[in-house]
Amino acid sequence: MNIGFIGTGIMGKPMAQNLQKAGHTLRFSEHFEPAPHDLLGENGIACPTPCDVAKASDIIIIMLPDTPHVEDVLFHNEYGIINGLEDGKIVVDMSSISPIATKEFAHKVARAGAEYIDAPVSGGEVGAIAGTLSIMAGGNEQIFNKVKPLFEVMGKNITLVGSVGDGQVCKVANQIIVALNIEAVAEALLFAAKSGADPSRVRQALMGGFASSRVLEVHGERMIKGSFEPGFRINLHQKDLNLALENARQLHLSLPATAMAQQLFNSCTAMGGGNWDHSAMINALENMADFSIRQ
Repeated sequence: MNIGFIGTGIMGKPMAQNLQKAGHTLRFSEHFEPAPHDLLGENGIACPTPCDVAKASDIIIIMLPDTPHVEDVLFHNEYGIINGLEDGKIVVDMSSISPIATKEFAHKVARAGAEYIDAPVSGGEVGAIAGTLSIMAGGNEQIFNKVKPLFEVMGKNITLVGSVGDGQVCKVANQIIVALNIEAVAEALLFAAKSGADPSRVRQALMGGFASSRVLEVHGERMIKGSFEPGFRINLHQKDLNLALENARQLHLSLPATAMAQQLFNSCTAMGGGNWDHSAMINALENMADFSIRQ
């Protein structure tokens, strides 16, 4: 397939590489910055703007940090993707953005004659590199089935959740669960270490019981080692929890634990850690306890 790919950051770049390894030709926009050199060549073509990418592609994948970035790339008067759309083209937004805005974007894209799928992902940089992302899609089932072969290159757990916007709702729910699991693991390891137990051995013991989880496995190890190079940055998780809390207000819901996790992320950001991996939430708890599990 001729595929446009907008957004080659921590997650987007390995996703694009996996598509290229599967034999697909990708077109990249160089409007904001040059396309990574290792993506160009036989299966990678540089285009001046997102609009040019859309004109030359059957399917346009977007993988950007936040709602305003997606809106700009889609609808800018001069370089927006919308100016390059026509009947039969498909826009696939794999970013994690507002469910409400997603429905508005889909409506505008439909008016241009194209189709829209929202398909946010979970699995972090590791999953993006390995091609094992969880993909949560919202949209028309027939259009989803057209795009599914591409999803199968980038991920393993691929689910059509419902109509447009439902993929983003699922991703927000995912981010609530992940944040609260990170908080739970951080509190547990901090409790164990301050009590005098070896947090590494406590983690090993817990991995064999009902408390076992991917967060305990992967992020628990990060916490013990103090290795917080970003697989998924705190400031991005903050963005996702903001979406949860903003939508909760509109739905008249109370999400107290989500609000607490957001405050801990805010504390990390105040410490200069907005670009730390989200497992570094433990730094906020350690700061309050005046104790580190690594001492």
